[in-house]
Parts: sequence; structure tokens; C-alpha cells
Amino acid sequence: MSFRASLSFAVAACVISVLLDLHLERPTTALVVDLADVLTTGLLALGVNRILALQGRRLAQVRDVAEIAQRAVLPDPPRRAGPVAVAARYVAAETEARIGGDLYAVQSTPFGVRAIIGDVRGKGLGAVSTVSVLIGAFRVEADHVPTLGELADRLDDVLARGGAGGESEDFTTAVLLQIPPDGRTAQVCNRGHPPPYLVDGRAVSPLEPSTHELPLGMRLWPGAGADGGASTDVFPLNPGASLLLVTDGVTEARDGQGTFYDPSDRLDPGVYPNPRRLVDALVRDVARWTGGRNQDDMAVLALTRTAGRGRGPDDAPPPLP
Repeated sequence: MSFRASLSFAVAACVISVLLDLHLERPTTALVVDLADVLTTGLLALGVNRILALQGRRLAQVRDVAEIAQRAVLPDPPRRAGPVAVAARYVAAETEARIGGDLYAVQSTPFGVRAIIGDVRGKGLGAVSTVSVLIGAFRVEADHVPTLGELADRLDDVLARGGAGGESEDFTTAVLLQIPPDGRTAQVCNRGHPPPYLVDGRAVSPLEPSTHELPLGMRLWPGAGADGGASTDVFPLNPGASLLLVTDGVTEARDGQGTFYDPSDRLDPGVYPNPRRLVDALVRDVARWTGGRNQDDMAVLALTRTAGRGRGPDDAPPPLP
């Protein structure tokens, strides 16, 4: 309730108290006592309203600063990379104003388009440091490491060596993705993260890993990975199909009964004209599911295979808000 509305109720309560005492022909002393009680209660209510309003504004300001800081280390990916159009979204949690550890990046490399989405353990400046180190390592190594499994191992080594400030307990769940120049397949390496979803016009299907790997940074010692890199899976990717990558802020979003959100059950499986529409649809549906009260940060990354390599609908500038 606004301060003005609270003030109106307080004034109305005082007037009603006086009129009621006059109607009942109560003594002047009783009228004054009743009015003092109502006035005191009204002033206390106004004070509480003012304090809550100030706290709400301060929390909103801190949340805005946190989101700006998050975006500083998490720039928007390119709208187009090789055979795919790209869109991403980061949504901060409503329950707190701490900087989260969600991350994503997309990069064109000599081996095709490579992408990563992940969630760093913890929040705050330590998580931001890990995000910065991991994205930096991904951008450097993605251009030089020939296989996706080996790329995952390189990132694993960075975290296992304490690359984010020497905190060996840090770990990151992540999905790494590679799409070759022809765009016909998607190679996926899942390191303890929610699986990506294939949206192909018929269904929204989770791409579950054939082998469950540990999150990045959880090796006993650097260089302890299997020869040839972490395990990967290959899935067909038809023209118009989209890959939807999310963090657990999506898959662990709850409704009023405590039920988890499931994109494969909730999301419309239709073909989306561009990945931005798919991301928007998911974010809106999660908001409906939770009643707008998202308890955790969520990051969403969508890649849509286009028919040609020319300018596509997603290369157009976004509509004005």
C-alpha cells in the first residue's frame, strides 16, 4: 500500500472514531482517549509503511547494480554464429540482490560454433571471479582445442588449479556445445548440468547424456581426466530446430504447490521464427509458473539452425520496448 493510501486510511479512522463517540454521546475525555489511540496506531502504521518503502527502493537499487555487474562479465552473445542464430537472457532472482554465478558464451571457431552455459557454486564476488575466469578460458581454448571433450578438460583444469582465486572447493555445472559448419548435428558435453532441450516443432525433448560426468572443477587433481577428453554425445539438428540451454533457475522454479517447472511439459513445441522468440516464451512461462517470484537467477541460451547462411530474421534489430 502506498504512503498516500495509508495516510488516507489513518485520517479516515480518526474521523470515524470522533463521529462514533459523538453519536454515542461519550464523555469528552473518552473521545480524546479514543482519538489518541487511533492516531497513535495510524502514525505507527505510517512509519512502518515508510520504512518498508525505503527498504524496497534500496533493494531494487542494489538489485539493479548487481544485474549491471553481472552483465559486465556476461556480455550478450552474437546474434549469428555460423549456421545458427543466437539469443540469450539473464534474469536476476527476486528474493535477493546478490550477484549470481550463471554464465553463457557463444563463439565461432575453426571447429564450428562452440557454446557454454553454466552455473558456478555460490554467489557474490567469488562467483563473479569464477565466471570471469571460466569465460576467459573458454574464449581462449575454444579456438585451439580440437575436440569438445578436451575443451571441457581444459576448463576443468583451470578450476581445479584454483584459477578463480585459489578456492579449490569451487565447482561449476556446465553444458558445452559444438555445432559444425554444416549445422547438421549438435555435439554435447554435459558436466553435471540440466540437459539442453531440442525444440523441433514436434516436441521439447531433453538431450540426456549417455555418461554422467562430474561438474567442472571437481577433479581430485589437475590433468586427471580420461585420455581424449570428457565424454560427448551427438544429436541431429534439422533446419529450423532449436537448442535450448538453461540453468537450474529454470528447472528448479516452483509453483505455489512446490512443483518444479519442466520445459518439456510446459513449453510450446512449435517452430519458433527465431531464438529470441523462444527465449521470450520460456521466460514468460516460467514467470507464470512461479507467479513472478523467481527464487534463483536463471540464464537461458537458444541456438536455432537456419536454412541458409545469409541474413536471417534474427539479424534484424530488436523491436522497440
